[in-house]
Amino acid sequence: VVAAKALRNGWLYSGDTGFFDADGHLVVFDRTKDVMVLSDGTKFAPQYLETRLKFSPYIKDVWAIGDRRPFVAAVVCIDYAVVGKWAEDRKIAYTSYPELSQESAVYELVREEIVKMNRDLPPAAKVRKFVNLYKEFDADDDELTRTRKLRRAFVEVRYKDIVEGLYADREKVHMDTNITYEDGRVVHIKTDLRVMEVPPA
Repeated sequence: VVAAKALRNGWLYSGDTGFFDADGHLVVFDRTKDVMVLSDGTKFAPQYLETRLKFSPYIKDVWAIGDRRPFVAAVVCIDYAVVGKWAEDRKIAYTSYPELSQESAVYELVREEIVKMNRDLPPAAKVRKFVNLYKEFDADDDELTRTRKLRRAFVEVRYKDIVEGLYADREKVHMDTNITYEDGRVVHIKTDLRVMEVPPA
């Protein structure tokens, strides 16, 4: 019975979405139920974009946004250890994750990683704007599950000001919030996040 439902007219219906590349290889990039649609009707797979960007050693987590919006944008969490070493090698001074994440050179570094990924994507699926978040996504803040899967509905509400800033004609998004650390400390953060455009690849 299961096989009869999965096989129809010679096709295997797996519930996945993908495409055939120029070499004729099947590329599967997301579950069909997780595919999102831009405001012009173009479909894109956020988890595929997120996974591709996380191949970069400088990027720990990514949240790709765009459902019912005009283009794809991203909220990026840098890998603090790797980017910290990169910054030290270039004599870039910083004292904390929030400070390092907002350094101009770090924004340029992340933008280059996004440009590289965008080269292999169809035009509508390319990330056009991004921000570096002032902290890592954290299961203790309910942003990730214990298996490190992004809780999209939760972060959409928590970071609604960032989302609005990405889709408005703004250069910065002001954040005034608390961060809870693993040891239970709560730190109040006031910072401006830069909204950066990504040039066409």
